Amino acid sequence: MWLFVRDPVRDFPFELIPEPAEGGPPGLWTLHRGRKKATGSPVSIFVYDVKPGAEEQTQVAKAAFKRLKTLRHPNILAYIDGLETDKCLHVVTEAVTPLGVYLRARAEAGGPKELELSWGLHQIVKALSFLVNDCNLIHNNICMAAVFVDRAGEWKLGGLDYMYSAQGNGGAPPHKGIPELEQYDPPELAESSGSSVKEKWSADMWRLGCLIWEVFNGPLPRAAALRNPGKIPKSLVPHYCELVGANPKVRPNPARFLQNCRAPGGFMSNRFVETNLFLEEIQIKEPAEKQKFFQELSKSLDSFPEDFCRHKVLPQLLTAFEFGNAGAVVLTPLFKVGKFLSAEEYQQKIIPVVVKMFSSTDRAMRIRLLQQMEQFIQYLDEPTVNTQIFPHVVHGFLDTNPAIREQTVKSMLLLAPKLNEANLNVELMKHFARLQAKDEQGPIRCNTTVCLGKIGSYLSAGTRHRVLTSAFSRATKDPFAPSRVAGVLGFAATHNLYSMNDCAHRILPVLCGLTVDPERSVRDQAFKAIRSFLSKLESVSEDPTQLAEVEKDVHAASSPGVGGAAASWAGWAVTGVSSLTSKLIRAHPAAAPGEPSVPQRPTPEGPPAPSPTPVPHTPMTSGHWEAQEEDKDTAKDSSAADRWDDEDWGSLEQEAESVLAQQDSWSTGGQARHTGQTSNPDHRSSESDWSSWEAEGSWEQGWQDRSPQEPPPEGTRLASEYNWGGPEPSNKGDPFADLPARREPRPDSWGDDNWEGLETESRQVKAELARKKREERRREMEAKRAEKKAAKGPMKLGTRKLD
Repeated sequence: MWLFVRDPVRDFPFELIPEPAEGGPPGLWTLHRGRKKATGSPVSIFVYDVKPGAEEQTQVAKAAFKRLKTLRHPNILAYIDGLETDKCLHVVTEAVTPLGVYLRARAEAGGPKELELSWGLHQIVKALSFLVNDCNLIHNNICMAAVFVDRAGEWKLGGLDYMYSAQGNGGAPPHKGIPELEQYDPPELAESSGSSVKEKWSADMWRLGCLIWEVFNGPLPRAAALRNPGKIPKSLVPHYCELVGANPKVRPNPARFLQNCRAPGGFMSNRFVETNLFLEEIQIKEPAEKQKFFQELSKSLDSFPEDFCRHKVLPQLLTAFEFGNAGAVVLTPLFKVGKFLSAEEYQQKIIPVVVKMFSSTDRAMRIRLLQQMEQFIQYLDEPTVNTQIFPHVVHGFLDTNPAIREQTVKSMLLLAPKLNEANLNVELMKHFARLQAKDEQGPIRCNTTVCLGKIGSYLSAGTRHRVLTSAFSRATKDPFAPSRVAGVLGFAATHNLYSMNDCAHRILPVLCGLTVDPERSVRDQAFKAIRSFLSKLESVSEDPTQLAEVEKDVHAASSPGVGGAAASWAGWAVTGVSSLTSKLIRAHPAAAPGEPSVPQRPTPEGPPAPSPTPVPHTPMTSGHWEAQEEDKDTAKDSSAADRWDDEDWGSLEQEAESVLAQQDSWSTGGQARHTGQTSNPDHRSSESDWSSWEAEGSWEQGWQDRSPQEPPPEGTRLASEYNWGGPEPSNKGDPFADLPARREPRPDSWGDDNWEGLETESRQVKAELARKKREERRREMEAKRAEKKAAKGPMKLGTRKLD
């Protein structure tokens, strides 16, 4: 029969790394780095080797083992597991670093901030207050070697080897016998009787003063050095002097010391300490307090230590979202903290929460996600985008809130590169077609055209051929002037995706029609585009061998040149005009293109991009916008940085050898044409370049309701099949003002497919007639039933109906 002897060390669920950790505490224990065998999570292991003839030290080590196992406090080193054998003692705690090692590492990285030190000392004093006031214990070993720092930067009190009871029932204090530790003893202990000690906390508070001196000045060479505060902050010096005073009676209780340092202007009265104290009690805070805290948190995160944000703030944010119903308010600090994470950590901690947020019905949550998508889109893989995010995002196209529809359109700039064939070329195009044709808000129709121009390179060759020309042609017939400009710019941004036949037969006729547009900015861009396309056609005519090179991108699966430019435009589409258009949409909703009333064209311009003229008949006068303009000079400057020409939309000005060269020449060519021209001394001159309409003043012109001046002449037709209306005659002295409304042909559909939401007028009329007939038939049937029932009267109980 075999007898198996169990090895407790081998069966211990933790293993230590053989090399001891740097800077372990002097004395009995050796600090090692370790890990849990099952999960590999890091831990710290304190090891004491039992030596013959050292029974007193062994008893001290066992007492420390017992103390650490029974004491539980957030600021005391957390015990996880332990092992006691005849040869050694193993104490497993949370993964920590000795304070001395931590401060040296921080000094090499630029030095610890005063905020970190204030919170660290706050934690040690709080742990000391717990021991003295709540447990009646004297630590008897406060020093640099007894303090440890976890991965979040939290300071933990350890070194419980020489702890004893303040009530004296545990015998005399343990003898240290280690000179490195005895230098921290207060001077009154050197007296033979020790009768001068009046308070139980006096000795520990002296040692706390020594710790404060070492934190700011380095290792303590001798007790006499305590007289010189050195680098201790001025706000802490008065309280430090109380700790190292020769009279033990004046040394304050740890709780009172904390209270003094937390007074207004005190060393521990700062935003970092307040944030930590709130996080410690966040579970018992009211929902309104949590909302306010998270709203203000993102402003402070830049000044907080990175480890603190990653390991303490981030878990609280995730918990608040999962269980606290914090909602959209956690998004801003969550993404701010996410910048400190590695790609792997981001995938594990942030992405699951983001995916769950997209399924929320909370509008505030959805619009915050769309606005901040740029911060996390690079961490999303294509399967996640197509199966878990895009199906929820497309609901925003149908939302009744214009701001959400606008942000949803702009988010497609970031999502388009990750969408699959079906979502990009079919589903997304259907929504874009409906928005461009039927959305009631002009800026949203305009942004849809802009977005389509920027993602055109990601579309398949068949979709590009079927959609782009028709979509941009429809945009040129929009009553909203910036939408017409966007249509012209869309042709320019995707110029390399059209064949020469399309340029000659489909694009140039549309652009020529815009040369008599009532808006000066539209005409300017149309003339530029016409000259550019003609130059392109002329170069191919002179040298037919260039045809293959010019049309190389027409049938390509993707166009790298345009795709690279589209990536640089994404910043504008997400942040450029969202706040302005959303504000305008909320304040003054625009007329829908399908409304029965005929929309008015904007008044023609004389000089380039003039200020809007006040029209008293309109509910939204340009004077209103001028008042807004005067209040927003700063915003106007920031808006000017978001111009399309700065985003390299592309150039057709010259015969180009590469797409980027064409783009540069386009943006520079149109900018200097109208430099120095002003329309109103109260307004800045608007640049008449490719993006002059995007500035706030130009947006205001587009948003201004068209004032009814004269009824359109008899026989005037609608400008498009969507009943947008034609231009009105103008009383301004513009050479194009007296031109009658343009009679436009019916715009092309987006290809031969049945696009949802784009039924022709005839189908709409037929459907309406069929619906009315059904309704009339239903009313007739109900009337007949009612007459029949009234003629027969009610049936009596027990009788039988006879026909």
